[in-house]
Amino acid sequence: MDIDVLRSKTPEHWTRACAIRALTLDAVAAANSGHSGMPIGMADVATVLWSKHLKFDAKAPGWPDRDRFILSAGHGSMLLYSLLYLSGDAQITLEEVKNFRQWGARTAGHPENFLADAIETTTGPLGQGLATSVGFAMAEEILRGRFGSKVVDHHTYVIAGDGCLMEGVSQEAITLAGRYKLGKLIVLWDNNGITIDGKVSLSDITDQPGRFRSAGWEVIEIDGHDPEAIDAALTRAKASAEPTMIACKTHIALGHAAQDTSKGHGALTNAEQNTEAKRIWGWTGAPFEVPGDVKSWWEDVGARGAADREAWEGRFAGLSDSRQREFSRMMAGEAPKKLASVIRALKKQVSESAPKVATRKASEMVLEVVNPVLPETVGGSADLTGSNNTLTKDMGVFDVENRKGRYVYWGIREHGMAAAMNGMALHGGVRPYGGTFMAFTDYARPAMRLAALMQCPTVFVMTHDSIGLGEDGPTHQPVEHLAISRATPNTLVFRPADTVETAEAWEIALTQTGTPSVLSLTRQNLPTLRLEHKTGNLTAKGGYVLADAEGKRQVILIATGSEVEIAMAARELLQAEGIGCRVVSMPCFELFAQQDEAWRRRVLPAGPVRVGIEAATGFGWDRWLLGERGREAKAAFVGMDGFGASAPAEVLYEKFGITAANVAAKAKALL
Repeated sequence: MDIDVLRSKTPEHWTRACAIRALTLDAVAAANSGHSGMPIGMADVATVLWSKHLKFDAKAPGWPDRDRFILSAGHGSMLLYSLLYLSGDAQITLEEVKNFRQWGARTAGHPENFLADAIETTTGPLGQGLATSVGFAMAEEILRGRFGSKVVDHHTYVIAGDGCLMEGVSQEAITLAGRYKLGKLIVLWDNNGITIDGKVSLSDITDQPGRFRSAGWEVIEIDGHDPEAIDAALTRAKASAEPTMIACKTHIALGHAAQDTSKGHGALTNAEQNTEAKRIWGWTGAPFEVPGDVKSWWEDVGARGAADREAWEGRFAGLSDSRQREFSRMMAGEAPKKLASVIRALKKQVSESAPKVATRKASEMVLEVVNPVLPETVGGSADLTGSNNTLTKDMGVFDVENRKGRYVYWGIREHGMAAAMNGMALHGGVRPYGGTFMAFTDYARPAMRLAALMQCPTVFVMTHDSIGLGEDGPTHQPVEHLAISRATPNTLVFRPADTVETAEAWEIALTQTGTPSVLSLTRQNLPTLRLEHKTGNLTAKGGYVLADAEGKRQVILIATGSEVEIAMAARELLQAEGIGCRVVSMPCFELFAQQDEAWRRRVLPAGPVRVGIEAATGFGWDRWLLGERGREAKAAFVGMDGFGASAPAEVLYEKFGITAANVAAKAKALL
């Protein structure tokens, strides 16, 4: 690669792109950690994209019809921070760049969406940004179908690296995008042929352009250091009816001693080598110094989108008042007031009719009344629609010919589904929920964790939640998955005991703005236990007294989901022997923990023995069984201490000892 030729061919572009390169070298060197090579190699691509194609306003990073830019190769975060600082973002200042990777800085090691408004999504786990971008593009299509192209008409651009394309989730993502013809999704592949271990050829021989073509993408292959070729490719991609992958052949750490080596991937901190790289680039500024004319040009790039934004505001003002209110409410993630009333009405009806249904069916009953009043809900399932019960009438199916459709057939792509739902939630205007079996949270787990980290109110509908699913056996019977979900910060895990609690759980999940929800739902039928209608949402308390002791309270049984029925039956056995027994339903550990101490002690007072009942492992139960100080009660747990087995559900409960008789015996043994 002859850098002198590149410099002489397009000198102005070269200098502007080198501002990214120089800032990257300086920030990584100051932090003594980070990843220099990708930002240096992709600086030309980023400069052309941001200056000639990306629709954004640096002074209003959140305006609804902006283009979305996603750095899937999140380790190269200095590329994004350099672009934001140079273009005049108010939050990513020079001081933030100087504090790259330091405590309290917005410029974290990998981009975090909650640290700066212009960072669309958290990236770093490779492939996640690419998969999330599919949801961004789908949300744009859905909203454009609903509100028209005068209000919604933007692109999603992604920079992805070799690692992103090796991760399995990339296959789920690109086949989804190709199937649904997401023409406004454009992926720029940093094709530098280098990974941490060495050349990509050490571990992979995939024909990546061929892979994308086979999935229905348009593919354009270019020199990633030629600004004219980059510009032409982006222009062509924007006109395509299919998603486009632009394969940008680049040199990692271009111009540095580590160019085209695995060393170039990481932190380039050798002062002499960095000085020599800057000399080769023709960069003469001091560390963190950008020439005034270069900075001014970049700030003009950041200001250029103001005209687009103002024009959009004019078009938006042309909508009717009701359409404006609806769009603004949906983009803000605010639930309509009518949600509470339809939930209350359903609860009243259920308490009176007392159906015996599985909570997966109860969930469908809730969605039947909720989806008509929340036009922003977009449901789906990973090829388990009839089992997850996530489809309700009149939703319509999202497809190439029906962008207004609100139901997505995700196929067998749990990880891709979860990541894309996060993208929908982050885009705004769409409230996604999607289903699979609880055991397959394992496949969706990376995206579920990122939902919590990114503060996405994504709803994960996880059915067949225990050994209660029966004959499919231990591969499909989750025992540890509740504990894993509960261990994840900023996640609400609901395990409702009946249809009333299911309705309350959905109401909470659909009113969250910064927390994902996991709904753990049964395959087997459960009786209605909440027979007295309460207008208030008791599930919002996390745990509450479902049935109190008659006589002196000696035992407290704490249960969730399908095991609350067993707790109630055990209570009858104990009460028949004159042992006063309280039953506490605890559909959400996290919400119970958030209540004040007075409520928690009112529900779980010290003194009586406690028995926890859940058809899962007991990990995480100690706080409620032993008491928050660890010495408030004698306690036992009735549940699973290993994997399940293949047999009818009622046989499994008997064989594993999750029965009313065993619960009562455990309680009596503690007295």
